[in-house]
This record gives sequence, C-alpha cells and structure tokens, in this order.
Amino acid sequence: MINKTHYWKIALVVLFVSLVSVWNFNLAFANEPTTPKTDESSEDTVDKTGWEPIDINLPNAMFVGTPQDIVVENLEKPLGKPRPPFLAPPGTKLLSLGKKVTSSDKDPFGDLSYITDGDKEAAEGCLVELMPLKQYVTIDLGKEYEIWAVVVWHYHLQPRVYFDVIVQVGSEPDFLLDVKTIFNNDNDNSYGLGKGKNMNYIETNEGKLIEGKGVTGRYVRLHSNKNSNDDFNHYIEVSVYGREVEKK
Repeated sequence: MINKTHYWKIALVVLFVSLVSVWNFNLAFANEPTTPKTDESSEDTVDKTGWEPIDINLPNAMFVGTPQDIVVENLEKPLGKPRPPFLAPPGTKLLSLGKKVTSSDKDPFGDLSYITDGDKEAAEGCLVELMPLKQYVTIDLGKEYEIWAVVVWHYHLQPRVYFDVIVQVGSEPDFLLDVKTIFNNDNDNSYGLGKGKNMNYIETNEGKLIEGKGVTGRYVRLHSNKNSNDDFNHYIEVSVYGREVEKK
C-alpha cells in the first residue's frame, strides 16, 4: 500500500517532468527560423475589369545582371525579367510632372526640380543629393487626388540599396494628420516612423513601383536613410500616378 508521502513525491516528479517538457518545446519553437517578410499582400479582391496599364517611360539600363556583392538583410530577389504592366483605373495619369518639391535638407546638391522634371536617366546633372542619414523629399500635387502608383528612382548608375525607404501620402504639408503610409521597408524602426513590412530592394532603371491603392492626398513624401555605398540620399526622379477623386 502506497502511503500519502510517497504519493506526493510521485506527483511532484511527474509535475517537474511535465514542466521541463513544456519549457523545452517552447524553447525549440522560439529558436525556429522565421520566414522573411515580403511585399506580398493578401489576395487582391478588387475588380479590375476595364483597368488599363499605366505608361511608364523607362531610362536606359546602366548595368546588366544580378549584383553579387551586395549583402543586405531582408533583400528582395530580383525578378530576372521586365516588370509586368501595372494596371490602374481609367483616368489614371502622371500627376507629378513639373510639380513643386521641397526637402528636409535646406541646401541639397542639385536642384529639387530635377525630381519631377521627367528625366530619369542616371547622368551627371540629373541627380539630387541630400545630406547623410535621415532625409525626405515632399511633392505637392496641387490638390487632392487618388494615388494609384508611385515610382521612385534613387540612383541606378550602379547597383545599390537605399535603407528605410518610407513613402507616405498626406492631406497637409506637415504630415501630422491623416497620413497614409503606402510603403515602409524600415524593418527595425531605425527611422522612427514605425516598423515596416516591405523588403529592401536593389536600384535598377525600372525604379521601384509602389502601389497607392487609391489612397487620397495632396502631398507625397519619400523618406530614406543612407544607402549601401555611402551615407548620402539621392533622387533622380519620382513619378506619381493618380486620378481625380471620385465623388461619392
């Protein structure tokens, strides 16, 4: 016959073994490698019947192939082929051509008007350079529009990656109220505007196409925080595509 003392000893041993097993399971789960975050969103259920490809004139390619010497975490794999056409609702057009640009750097190298002059070539005299580390440029579209795409060319003369690329759309120039973030690859919140889910990418002559998904706003702001070659920030061109706001 088992006395009560012996019974409690057995119960404590069983409890201890159970706790150790649970702890080991949790530790193993915590150490599992996580899947890198991608730019892929949930299944698009928007009816795109009647939508048309937007016309994006591309500059000359300055390098060919996939760079092998860029080592950056959370880096998007190149498509290895031309980007497919981007579809947008009828009436979508280039809004940014010739529009006013301001920046956080009060004395940039190069005229800020280059950013919306339509010249996307990676040639001398077509580039704006901003001071090191955290900087931004803001495009004033003149009035509120539906934004369907933003294409940015930082610098594609050579392969490089720009960090903490964040693109926002706002209704007022200070971006204090009603701010919509449509792209953010700052995956550790080093810029300070929140942790993003998008991936780093290598600059090419195609530029980076960012979906606006019809958010409304007058101002488009693009942030960056140095690049894989140096601490400066660069812009060749930014193209914003949208249409008049639909009346409800």
